[in-house]
Order: sequence, then C-alpha cells, then structure tokens
Amino acid sequence: MITIYGIKTCDTVRKALKWADENGLNSQFNDFRKDPVSNELIRKWDNAVGRDVLVNKKGTTYRKLSDEEKRLLEGEGAFDLLAQQPTLMKRPVFESGDKIVVGFKEEQQQAVLEF
Repeated sequence: MITIYGIKTCDTVRKALKWADENGLNSQFNDFRKDPVSNELIRKWDNAVGRDVLVNKKGTTYRKLSDEEKRLLEGEGAFDLLAQQPTLMKRPVFESGDKIVVGFKEEQQQAVLEF
C-alpha cells in the first residue's frame, strides 16, 4: 500500500493520483489540510529525503514567511512549522513503509514504481 500525501486542490497532486490509478498502484490519499500529519511523520520524511527536498522554497507559502520563520525551517522548529503550514512541503509525498519519495517528476515516478 502506498500512501500519497498532499493537497487535493494541488494540480500536481491531482496528476499524481490519476497517474497512480492508471498504473494500478494500490494507494490511498491523505489530504494534509483535512488530516494533518504529525511532527514525527514529517521528521521521518526529513530524515529520508532531506530538508532541501522536503521544503518547497519556490511556493507562495514560503515567500510569505517572515525571516524568523524561514530561520525556523533550518532547525528543530521546522517540524512544528511544517505541521502547521503543510503547504510548505513539496507535493506529493509518496510513502510505503520506509520508502519515501517527494515530488512528481519522471525520476520520482520511476522510484515510486519500484516500491
């Protein structure tokens, strides 16, 4: 079972869900906004892929952060901030056991197919 995390209104997440269905992946969707993820889960993702991959620094949410909040993303405070503002994370996040893939470019799609 692959869990796909994201936001239902995100175009990339919608494409990923359609792609998962077309490829016959046994998956379930978790909307960050409706069912928030825990700090522990975010920490697991951070450990697996790294903060540079997990945090979406190109998005509107990141650009609206204060300098202080941006500094929080560099340390332990990142997990609280990411849990409170899940749109700071790149989407989608694919998880199956200990395997984590963040994003939906061709490279990430191939990695998910290898789960």
